[in-house]
Amino acid sequence: MSKIRMLFLLIIILFLMPGVIYAQELPVVNTIEIKGLKRIEESAVKSKITQELGEPVSQDRVNEDIKNIFKMGYFDDARAEIEPFEGGIKLIYIVKEKPNIVKIEFQGNKKFDDSKLREKLTITTGSIADAVLIQDNANRLRAFYEEEGYWLSSIVPVIKKISADEVSLTYQIEEGPKVKIKRINIEGNKAISTSKIKKVTEMKERGLFSFITSSGYYKRDRMESDIEKIRDLYFNNGFIKAAVGEPRVKLTDDKKGMMITIPISEGDQFKISSVEFSGNKVFGDDEIKKRITLTSNTPFSKENLRKDILSISELYSESGYAIATVTPDLIPYESKKVVEVLLKIDEGDRYRMGRIEISGNTKTRDKVIRREIRLDEGDIFNSKLLKRSYERVNNLNFFETVEVIPKPRPEEKLVDLDIKVKERPTGFLSVGGGYSSIEKFIGMIDLTQGNLFGKGQFIKLRGELGGRTTYYEISFREPWFMDKPISFSTSIYRITREYIAFDKKATGFGVSFGKEFSEYLRGDLAYNFEEATIYNVSEDASTIIKEQKGTRVTSSITPSLVKDSRDNYLDPSRGSRNSIYLTYAGIGGTNYFVKSGIDSAWYFPLKKTTFMLRGRFGYATGIWGKDLPLYERFYVGGIYTMRGLGWGEAGPRDEKTGEVIGGTEELIFNAEYIFPIMSELRLKGVVFFDAGNSYESFKNFGSLRYTTGAGVRWISPMGPIRVEWGYNLDRKPGEKSSRIEFTFGTFF
Repeated sequence: MSKIRMLFLLIIILFLMPGVIYAQELPVVNTIEIKGLKRIEESAVKSKITQELGEPVSQDRVNEDIKNIFKMGYFDDARAEIEPFEGGIKLIYIVKEKPNIVKIEFQGNKKFDDSKLREKLTITTGSIADAVLIQDNANRLRAFYEEEGYWLSSIVPVIKKISADEVSLTYQIEEGPKVKIKRINIEGNKAISTSKIKKVTEMKERGLFSFITSSGYYKRDRMESDIEKIRDLYFNNGFIKAAVGEPRVKLTDDKKGMMITIPISEGDQFKISSVEFSGNKVFGDDEIKKRITLTSNTPFSKENLRKDILSISELYSESGYAIATVTPDLIPYESKKVVEVLLKIDEGDRYRMGRIEISGNTKTRDKVIRREIRLDEGDIFNSKLLKRSYERVNNLNFFETVEVIPKPRPEEKLVDLDIKVKERPTGFLSVGGGYSSIEKFIGMIDLTQGNLFGKGQFIKLRGELGGRTTYYEISFREPWFMDKPISFSTSIYRITREYIAFDKKATGFGVSFGKEFSEYLRGDLAYNFEEATIYNVSEDASTIIKEQKGTRVTSSITPSLVKDSRDNYLDPSRGSRNSIYLTYAGIGGTNYFVKSGIDSAWYFPLKKTTFMLRGRFGYATGIWGKDLPLYERFYVGGIYTMRGLGWGEAGPRDEKTGEVIGGTEELIFNAEYIFPIMSELRLKGVVFFDAGNSYESFKNFGSLRYTTGAGVRWISPMGPIRVEWGYNLDRKPGEKSSRIEFTFGTFF
């Protein structure tokens, strides 16, 4: 800067000398030059210069320009010089670029390899050696180590000069020991217990199952989230002035553990004095009141207020008022410890659907997606149908992600809809072997395409060779037959299966048509033909088995109804699936029977967990003097019916041999509590209770067997996987006390 001032002083002296005409004027800048650039574009530097060409040089502007150049972060030095040029001066900015980082290394890291640490950096080789950026990345590494429990870690960046323009960057790491959370103390709470507060937080003390849940270590972002959850807990119980302070962290003397103290100031509990609303014109007061659950003389709840606002907003948005808003206003009265709730409704205008655009589908045809959308261009906007559209597109299982983005156009009272999808592989080829808890060793080949030619068609070729079963199948399904909302399915199969006292082989084919009657209700009509042979009947088999030895033909028709409102078919959290079917066999063939079933499953969301209840009833009987075939009887037991029991163990047995023979009726109940283990991997745990049985006659109907247990479920990239352990609560002679079973297929 002193050099600039000296140059300016020299210019002034020269222009004050006798004979100089422009004694009172500073020289004009005729050109500007940048010197010292190697990698940075000249235009980028000149964009920071405010000194104008053709104007007198200004020391203030030049000083400001140098500051702006420094702020770019690319230079170690910047200065200005001037020299005479064509009757004026040339203004020269001389810069020195910071060196380039040509190598980034890590030293001292043992718990995490270099590739893992590089994922956390925003700086790369080729970057400018900017001190702020280098330190910011050191802080990123430090934060990563903290999240993994290494609270005492130290990250020091070391820069080594290689040449005038190049440096290497090394992050010196001292990982230190992993620090576990020994105790979390809640301080200042009186109205709400410590256990209740800890229940809402994600941060936990290190426990027995922490190696599965990855809990027990301090994570800054998780702690910030927990503070909000504690605050919400108080707000939901009327403590509208509760405050949660900054957590205090203290290490134990051995530096291997930490104690966290969370201070709380509860304040007083406020009750609701009244709930009023205003601004509603489209809907009457009675319709709005039906949406409000907040009541007088009860503790104020932020969560209930949020639900009421959402419910009122849905009332409007389901009727076309896409941008209706409900603004709450709380008026507390300290003396009475009550709060008045005012809801101000801004209805806005009624909107219609504008353009519906689909993007991201590189394989799936537009019409396959568009036919699942419950709104058409020009329809009245409806948020309920918008949500249902998302569920239907997502339930196609063709996409990794589905986004349904409404874009209002207020000036035209229209809402455009952007459907953005990301394709996932829908073809599946598996060739190899495995182990099944039922079949033991299995050889299998499976070729499946769930979105054939991008038309949404399903085709599967499967062959399976197991310890007890050999199975071949070819099946095809067209969800929109001849571009009509009618499904068409067909399959052909051959199966050989070894039972305890006999073997069965069968060949058959089926064809079915289905149609949706409403948004959630569909019907199907299926025809099936099967030729089955019972052979290798053991000498001590029961009479019922011996009587059915030989070949029989089944020609049957099955009408069915299914009402399915689940939000997700693979991993439901809300809704239900209810079905009923009736099979009549006797359209030709040699088997004559009727078989029917009712199946009802309900899913209830509980925060991030799900509670499921399911009940099934089945009935079958031979008709026209014929017996019910063995393979059409109900065999209760196993992973699909009652976990913890073997196949058919919950049901009748032959009085002489004790072998399972299945029943002509079945009754099954399942209750499950499903919770996340690792949400990002879609890995969940389940605790269950099963009750059920099959019966030879209605005389014993209602007596049940009971099992319980737990398991894990994983929505893997190759399909759903279940591993479940069931415990037999009323073990009988010859039965195991527990069983571990697993499947690769669809959850029920």
